[in-house]
Amino acid sequence: MPLHPQAEAMRARRVAAGTPPLYTLTLDAARAADLADLRAATGTGEPVAAVEEFTIDGPGGPLTLRHYHPAARAERPGPALLYLYGGGWALGSLETGDPICRVLANGTRADVLAVGYRHAPEHRFPAAVHDCWAALDWIARNAPGLGLDPARIAVGGDSAGGNLAAALTLLARERGGPALVHQLLVYPNTDHRTAAADGEDPALFNRHSVAWYWSHYLADPADAAHPLASPLRAPSLAGLPPATVITAEYDPLREEGEEYAAALHAAGVPVELRRYDGMPHGFFAVPGVLDDGRAAQLFAAERLVASYAEAALCPYTALCPDTAAGTGVGR
Repeated sequence: MPLHPQAEAMRARRVAAGTPPLYTLTLDAARAADLADLRAATGTGEPVAAVEEFTIDGPGGPLTLRHYHPAARAERPGPALLYLYGGGWALGSLETGDPICRVLANGTRADVLAVGYRHAPEHRFPAAVHDCWAALDWIARNAPGLGLDPARIAVGGDSAGGNLAAALTLLARERGGPALVHQLLVYPNTDHRTAAADGEDPALFNRHSVAWYWSHYLADPADAAHPLASPLRAPSLAGLPPATVITAEYDPLREEGEEYAAALHAAGVPVELRRYDGMPHGFFAVPGVLDDGRAAQLFAAERLVASYAEAALCPYTALCPDTAAGTGVGR
């Protein structure tokens, strides 16, 4: 279908303003522009009960964790979501991911935690993976003290954050825990090879954007084949937690996201894929501009709530020694 009228209006405003593609800017300018664009589109985000920020030890130094307490909480200990912001591993921050975390906290009545992982190109693959793993491991080990249920932890993220969330499920399977109850993957990067070749529109996220981000992230082109960089290339996806995969029609990452959903299904992983027709990459982050962004956030929250409820009744174990052995994804 054609670009949705709301998305077309957003595109037209960018063209009229002469907004340059991020990949044509210096890295510092791109980071500032990315944050400014998201703030203009989302404002300060919806209120939650409380937001705390603290540091933990990470593999490369202190890591900042931000803890969102939902406006209404049904229980204690409650479920948790580690949400990883997008930005091509080079942009993004706790601030750009803040509005999404607030919506998901309130929509799920679960605590949401976000980590300020190291960025490329200053810290290339697999630094961000290691940081996100350190955060997940810390949350699981400290869950009781945080009022959280260690048996009901999910991971999620959008774009590069979805890539990192998928990588964490592979590591959790290989390392024997934590047993994650769900993975929320919003237009995730899943394979360096598969970005669409026909996305050229400079007013939208396009194939040049994808190549620019990968060029910052990978220290060695050979790293593109590693499952923690390209989860679709993992030898097996069996035994991973149930998944929700959200894609957008006008997105060079659509094909690889949908291929990953199909591969999860083929491996016996419960998965629900939802494509939002007429939407561009990034729509999930701007619900105040695109109605489907809000719809997708609510859908994501519903899927997480269902997984938390199922885990409370019958804890889901994502770890299976028969499938975890020999996957070769650790690094």
